[in-house]
Amino acid sequence: MKRIGLIVVALTGILFIYGIGEFPAWSDPLSPASMHVSPYYIKQAVEETAVPNVVTAVLADYRSFDTMFETTVIFAAGLACFILLRKFEGKQARSRLFRHINTGVIVHIEEGGNLPLANPNFERIDSQWTPYDLIIKTTCRMVIPFLQIFALYVIAHGHHSPGGGFQGGVILGASIILFAISHDLRSTIGRLSEKKGALLSSAGVFLYAGTGMLCLLMGASFLDYSALADLLATDSVWARSHGILIVEVGVGLSVMAVMIWLYYNISSSGKHKEGL
Repeated sequence: MKRIGLIVVALTGILFIYGIGEFPAWSDPLSPASMHVSPYYIKQAVEETAVPNVVTAVLADYRSFDTMFETTVIFAAGLACFILLRKFEGKQARSRLFRHINTGVIVHIEEGGNLPLANPNFERIDSQWTPYDLIIKTTCRMVIPFLQIFALYVIAHGHHSPGGGFQGGVILGASIILFAISHDLRSTIGRLSEKKGALLSSAGVFLYAGTGMLCLLMGASFLDYSALADLLATDSVWARSHGILIVEVGVGLSVMAVMIWLYYNISSSGKHKEGL
């Protein structure tokens, strides 16, 4: 099987290299894209979509069908990693670790035993426990809200300036991961569980595809946002601008949730019990 796979990969690579010869020269002004496609986008994007950011207009409007499948690929990749990395184990007797806050003594107590959860002198820790650092935790708790506000700004303002769902989703996911690193995995999962992450990642894809289906129900083409003008109480041009914002939110949700999904599994070896 390895030899067959190697042969397939080699033949595919040769085919790609052969196809490169048919590409136009780099930055050739007489290439088909420069002669026909790019001038239309540059001249018509603002007029047709009310979006001054031409890149976003191309990605989320003219090429919205392609971008939807890019979002779907991210979700599918996260799901595949979840299937490969996640380890579901039956309930087995295991010890839990507790640290005495004043003395630092670590106590092993079997699950089901007399756990000192109600004792304020003990805190539950993981085997990969990092000593409490007031400066790091306090600094991260102060920085994270600003990161999340900036991420929402990037998503909401992405169709008017550089940014969008992919970038904003990455910043949102990074803020949650920063909390997990500065605190612990258990506290993070308590705020955003595995199930919530799965729902958010799939909800982002459904929001994108659902917007396209709504356009179909309104009698227009798939992801033709101008059909939403009546629902959004605006004209067709601004409806396309608002439609881009809706799908950007869906992209941001999927990217954020998949990032967190991956971190949960990689940092805990798929067990979600202990982590970095």
